[in-house]
Amino acid sequence: MITSIHNPKIKWVRLLQSDPGARREAGAFVVEGVRLVEEAVSAGWPAQLVLYSEELGPRGRQVLDRFADQGAQLEMVAEHVLRAASDTQSPQGVLAVVAMRSLPLPAALDFVFIPDGVRDPGNLGSMLRSAVAAGVQAVLFPKGAVDTYAPKVVRAAMGAHFHLPLVHLAWEEIADLLHKTSLQIDQKGDLRIYLADAAAGEPYFRCDLGRPSALIVGSEAEGAGEAARRLANATLHIPMSGGVESLNAAAAAAVLLFEIARQRAQKDT
Repeated sequence: MITSIHNPKIKWVRLLQSDPGARREAGAFVVEGVRLVEEAVSAGWPAQLVLYSEELGPRGRQVLDRFADQGAQLEMVAEHVLRAASDTQSPQGVLAVVAMRSLPLPAALDFVFIPDGVRDPGNLGSMLRSAVAAGVQAVLFPKGAVDTYAPKVVRAAMGAHFHLPLVHLAWEEIADLLHKTSLQIDQKGDLRIYLADAAAGEPYFRCDLGRPSALIVGSEAEGAGEAARRLANATLHIPMSGGVESLNAAAAAAVLLFEIARQRAQKDT
């Protein structure tokens, strides 16, 4: 059992929790809690290190067995050591350092989500959770957002990292990718790139979102940037009542992503 918070493995986990550069260099990030480590092992995600406490329950022990079958390194740690390694105040008995992996993009993309400049980790994680639930095929990240693998993003995303292609690109590369995939879908290049705005454009329920679509949602504080506005070829908004100016960015993304999912399902029936 590891009993010291100064153990090199514990120091490494703490560094991964706090430093985006260390995560990129290691090609790894940390997931915490039984549910998230279950998601990781079920998705076949390689774990470099798994820390657990003696108090871990039967469900968590089953996850440990599955990681052991994959050849992961398991280390029992004292409760105070797990708290030191954790990014949460009340760790759930287990955390794992897992590899960053790039899931392959589908051959033809027709449902894409682009969060632009979202800096709040809880918002970005919630957006990713909504994206995977709505059936988004890929999430494209231009520069300027919070680190996709930050602990609060990972917790709020609730396993979305293991099920969605998450691709970091410059705006020019995003434009090229959407143009190429648009031509694969339709020789007219008819993929619609919708920009969510607080009040401009069409009400979202009047838009044909059942067609091949990409949705851009900007940060709550600043909205989408100029590069996003240049790329978009349509603008939509969520009408508000009661004097409310706008929704939380994650809530707005959820409304719009599920409306796209609803219209796509309606076209398929």
